Formats: sequence, structure tokens, C-alpha cells
Amino acid sequence: MISSLSFSNLINILFIAAGVGVCGMSFLQVSAGMHIRKEVKKYFQLFFTLINIYICMHLFRMLMEGKTGALFSVGIRTVTFIEFLVSGFMIYLLSLLILFIADPGKISKTINRVFLAILVIHTAGLVVSQFTHFYYYFDEFNVYHRSSGYPCSNVMHVLMLLQNCFLLSKNRKKFDPRLFSALWIYLLAPLGAIAVQILSPEIQFIILITVISAAYLCYVIIKIQTEKYESQQKEKHRLDNELMMATRIQAETLPSIFPAFPDRNEFNIYATMNPAKEVGGDFYDFFLIDEKHLGLVIADVSGKGIPAALFMMVSKILIQNCALMGHSPEKVLEIVNQQICSNNPERMFVTVWYGCLNLETGDLQAANAGHEYPILKNANGHFSLVKDKHGLVIGAMKNKKYRQYELHMEPGSKLFLYTDGVPEATNAQNELFGTDRLVQALRAAEDEKPKEILSKVRTTVDEFVKDAPQFDDLTMLCVEFKGLSN
Repeated sequence: MISSLSFSNLINILFIAAGVGVCGMSFLQVSAGMHIRKEVKKYFQLFFTLINIYICMHLFRMLMEGKTGALFSVGIRTVTFIEFLVSGFMIYLLSLLILFIADPGKISKTINRVFLAILVIHTAGLVVSQFTHFYYYFDEFNVYHRSSGYPCSNVMHVLMLLQNCFLLSKNRKKFDPRLFSALWIYLLAPLGAIAVQILSPEIQFIILITVISAAYLCYVIIKIQTEKYESQQKEKHRLDNELMMATRIQAETLPSIFPAFPDRNEFNIYATMNPAKEVGGDFYDFFLIDEKHLGLVIADVSGKGIPAALFMMVSKILIQNCALMGHSPEKVLEIVNQQICSNNPERMFVTVWYGCLNLETGDLQAANAGHEYPILKNANGHFSLVKDKHGLVIGAMKNKKYRQYELHMEPGSKLFLYTDGVPEATNAQNELFGTDRLVQALRAAEDEKPKEILSKVRTTVDEFVKDAPQFDDLTMLCVEFKGLSN
């Protein structure tokens, strides 16, 4: 069969073989691309599949042309129909790509509907032409001939070409310069090939030019996607480093050296904070206001991540500064609330429990701004909830008043403070750990020192949660009052 082919057809076969090879390599390159978006990958896999079908159908038509017999007659008409049909889908896919990137706004859907309508009309015209021979026909020797209506088969291509040229020109700034050039090459190179083909109509330059320009377009898009991925990775690496630094800074702002006051025997204190994200919004604090008063703070900022961490830093500094001035717990919360409300455009808030423990008498003055109930164990008793009166969260409203209350801690008493991440820890069955389980866990370890108490509570929470993800920070503080006698 090959020996009967003309020189021009042999050249065409070489062009088609080269086209199939280029399409295949491009298809494999797209499929193997690790940093290419899934939708881009699927788009070009479909695109090169259609191009391969198109040029293979052209090859089959060329090989069957001039062969007589019913089988060849049906075969050549089928592959020619598919060839014309696929060419329409190819230009439609390209038009969708340009439309997607150009994004002309509200008219995008309208333009797409127009494209679809043109594609449907093109397909209908091909079906009708099979019976009327309006576009093309085959003689008794199965030789392909163009009919008088052949130019109409290219109306779809011309209309979409003009629309694509218009979108490219009008929305140039939305395109990467390399992609802009590659799209123009793909649109106009086949026209140049057609012009050359006028001089040598038997050689299908357009097939090879179409494949090469499509492969170049694919190469440019893959390169842009890869560069974007690498840029995103660099930015992610930079942000990860900054986040690690923020985590260290946040950790360093919280008291983390224990024993915290090795020269003070009146109390023993321990605290932990485990953020759900790299940085969290919970915080604890403790500090000596003077020689005989210990300030205790536990708080939970709304939200998570960097914004909550920044708000947490501000809140912690304000509370400590105000407390060190000697104000009562209710006054500390009032002043801090006023300061935060005066400049809080993001409308963030923080729940706060603040207490001041007299290290000589064991008297504890405290105020609660929407925080969890403290849990107290008296010297000869068990851990129990202290259902104190809650005020409004800090940052919600100006000019709010807070009410303080008093507790008495005898030597041997222990106070446990925590954020809502503990009772709201959730297992795979969507069950909450709950306050009851927390109290039971505390009672099981109530004879231990504060550090061991927190460790055992955390173990109990972990056993309950198991592999379920943690969505809230876990922050706990425990202080044991020993008194002056020790």
C-alpha cells in the first residue's frame, strides 16, 4: 500500500507520524506533571487526544482514498465525518481556554452559549451533509471532493477565531505575555500554513503546524504552572518559617520555666498550652504582684491562628500591666475591656478569668469575663466546679462592669483553671469530653502535684479523643496553695 502512495502523501504520512509523536509526548508530559493543576492536566489530556484523533482520521482517509468496495466506502465516510467533527471540538476547547483566562465578566456565560450553539450547528451541518453532500462528497472510486458548500463547514472556525482574537486583544493584560504569544501563534500559524499550502495543495502543512503550535502552547502553560508552583512553595516556606518564629515568640511570652518561683514555698504552680494550630489564641499567665500576692490568669481569644495570637499578646500585656498596678480583679477586667474596646476594628474578644491569691492568708479574689468555671479542691475535699458569676467577654462592649468574688484556699488546696478546648475536646463519634469527665479525671489525680495533675488530665483527654483531630487549643493551669507554715 505504501509503494502506491504519491510523494506528497508520503510527506503527509511523515507529517502525521511526527504529529502523533509530538501529541503523544505532550500528553505524557502533561500526565506526568506533578505541579500542574488537575483541571489544566485534564484539559490538555483531552485536547491532545482530540488532535490525535483528528490527524489519525486524516491519515485513515488518505490511505483509504481511491479504494473501492463497500467496506472502504463506509470507512472513508466515517473517518471523514469524525475528522470534521473533531476539528470543531478542538477550536471549541481552545475558545473555552481563552474565555476562561480572559474572564470578560457577566457576558462569559453568554459567549459560551454562543460557542455551544455554533458547535451544535456545525455538528448538525455535518450530519445533514452526509445525505446532501453539501460540504463534500466521494465519487465512485471513493475519492474525496469538496462541494460548493464546503466554505460553510469553516464558518464555525472563522467565527470562533474572530471571537478569540477579540478576547485576546481586549483582555491582553490578563494574560501572561508568554501565554499571550503562544495563543496567537496557535490561532494564526494554521492560517499561515494554509497560505503556504496554496502553493503546494497536496501537502498538509496545516497538520504539522497545528500540532507543533499546540505543543508549544502546552509547554508554555506547563512552564507557567511550574513557575507558579515553585513561587508558591517559596512563599509557603517563608510563611512556615515566620509561623515557626511566631510559635517560638508566643511560647516565650508564656511562663514556661518550672519551678517558676523556686525560692517561694507558699505555693506550687504548673501550666501548659497546646495550640490546635501552630499558634493559638489561648494563654495563661501568673506573676507576683508583690511579695504576698500572686496573680493568676487564664484566657481564650476568639478565633485561631495568627490573628488570635496577636490579639492574645495584646490582651496578656494589658491584663498583666493593669494587675501589677494593684487594681482589684473586677477593676482589672473593667480597665482592660475599656482599652480593648477603644480600638478593636475586627471585633475580636477574649474570655478571661483573673484571680489574685493572698499568699499569707489563702484568700483568693477573682473575677470572670465569660470564661469557664474554675475547679477547686479544698484541703480535705475533692475537686468541684466553682460556679462563679460570669461577666461579658472582654472586647464585646464598652463601659461594662464586672463583679468579683472571694474564695478561701487552705494549705493543701488546689485550683485548676482551663480553657474550653479541654471540655470541648471531641472524639470520632462527635462526643464532647465534657466537664463531668474533666472533674472525674481531676479527682483521680487529686493527690498529685500540679504538674502530674495536668499530665494525667491530658492523658485522659488524649485517650478519649484518640485519633480525632484537635480543633481547639488545650490550655491548663493548676496551683497548689501550701501556706506560710510550709
